[in-house]
Amino acid sequence: MKKILILPVLLIIIQFSGCNDEEMPSAPMPLDPDLAPKVTVDRFSADAGTLFVRDGSNGLPGPGQPINFDQVPFITQGLGPDSELVQYYNFDVQPITSAPIFVLFREGENSPVGGQLNIIDVVPGDEGYNDFWHVHRVTVPEDYVANTITSLDQLMLNNFKIDRTSMIVNCPVVPGGSTADLRYGLTEDNGLIRGWFRDQIVFYFTFEEKQLTVNPPAEGHPVVPVSDILVTFNINPGEEGGGPPSGFRTEMDSDQTHNVVETLPEDAMYSPFWDVDVYDNADFNQVFDWPSAMQASLLAEGAALVNCPVVDVQ
Repeated sequence: MKKILILPVLLIIIQFSGCNDEEMPSAPMPLDPDLAPKVTVDRFSADAGTLFVRDGSNGLPGPGQPINFDQVPFITQGLGPDSELVQYYNFDVQPITSAPIFVLFREGENSPVGGQLNIIDVVPGDEGYNDFWHVHRVTVPEDYVANTITSLDQLMLNNFKIDRTSMIVNCPVVPGGSTADLRYGLTEDNGLIRGWFRDQIVFYFTFEEKQLTVNPPAEGHPVVPVSDILVTFNINPGEEGGGPPSGFRTEMDSDQTHNVVETLPEDAMYSPFWDVDVYDNADFNQVFDWPSAMQASLLAEGAALVNCPVVDVQ
């Protein structure tokens, strides 16, 4: 009699336990950044580049190949507003609207989660990509384990609190192994930083010569602050082969251009995001600072918006 009663009870317990196993999803496990796949980044595709687009003859690195930004045409020597000698990188044309980057903080803490990589959802060539990122602060539970969340989709599924900060950061996404050694700040890290993009690893530089702040709109992403630069080319725009394809005009046997930036990192209105105006190269020898550049014949206003952080001033 006892055996007849015990068997159905055991069957019910086993069946109930099986249903629980099927219905309860396993908790997400953290990913190891050292073992995760890496995104193949291409800054020189037709979708990603404007001034620098690979055409098979210009020698620009292929998809995923490291880029040495410490060589022409990616670094330029120009002039400051008072004739200072300045160097700046050229990370190509960028849109005016920033892209979001997500930084995770445990509840009650004021420092990002140690070991957690920041999260983005666009890379060069994607619609909405920008080297300039609007920082979003994400609050996660006190017991959160670093790198459990590795994509924007996971963030949204967890309904974490997300605060839109006033910070814009300049962090160009580049292929792994890329180099850009110069920085304006002596203590600034010039190495690559890793981040998450849809459970994959991306690499990016950071330029912190000036903290950029904005008032975020109620919806959408804020525009990036801009400053002005006046440039001139070997062949004027509008002439055959003119404009950027002809290269910046330089002093004889030198890399010194007479491109003049309106502001420097110590100035209140400085931004590495430059609004490009073009002046007539016939005035090249008369341009040596901002006032003289303003006297040159202007050929084009607002020709492009480019990411060109100043990294050296003498």
